[in-house]
Amino acid sequence: MRRLEPNARIAAECSSQACANTLSLYAALGDSFTAGSGCDRGEAWPELLGNCLRAGSPELELRNLAVHGATSAEVLKQLPEALELEPDLVTVVFGANDVLKTTRPDPTAYAHRLERILRSLQDANPVVRIVTATSPERWEFLGLGPRTGARISRGIAAINRATRSAAAANGVACLDVVGHPGLSEPENFSDDGLHPSPLGHRRSARAFAELVKESFGIEIAVEGGADE
Repeated sequence: MRRLEPNARIAAECSSQACANTLSLYAALGDSFTAGSGCDRGEAWPELLGNCLRAGSPELELRNLAVHGATSAEVLKQLPEALELEPDLVTVVFGANDVLKTTRPDPTAYAHRLERILRSLQDANPVVRIVTATSPERWEFLGLGPRTGARISRGIAAINRATRSAAAANGVACLDVVGHPGLSEPENFSDDGLHPSPLGHRRSARAFAELVKESFGIEIAVEGGADE
């Protein structure tokens, strides 16, 4: 076997590392947060995150599979198409609708579905990069009554515990938004008080981009609309 000269070996190692940190396809799974409620086409945080990532992966393609109003059961239905795409980066962000759409949320069922999604993606591609996130536990601009607000906060807190647990168990990066000061800033929300405004989407994209960089060593750019 031919031995490489030191400079050639270093170049080969750098080239291998560059390939490992280059993305070809990003798939986004989730609900209305990921689908882009509250903003125009091209302004949703996954699109802005894709723009950031193209600094180091100029050929990156994005497939946003998210559906407005999707619960965990409905996000699970996005999995087969995601697997067919063979992505090397996936964001899996959902859970709030499992609480908002019912008076009796089931965190255990949510946890099982999230675990199934994460493990299926990793079984298909052991080196896939996966990012998930928690959901806000308080909604200051929805106009909820005290009892309803408390019930929703309890339910989402339980969903968030399941999210953190699944992320830790499967080695998945998790963006924890609970307690973020931006949740108290009305400019980050659209008129419905629930979904992000265009500014909220930009700030979300920036937070996800920083997490991807920190977790996977992926090059990002400030440009692309994801800065404040």
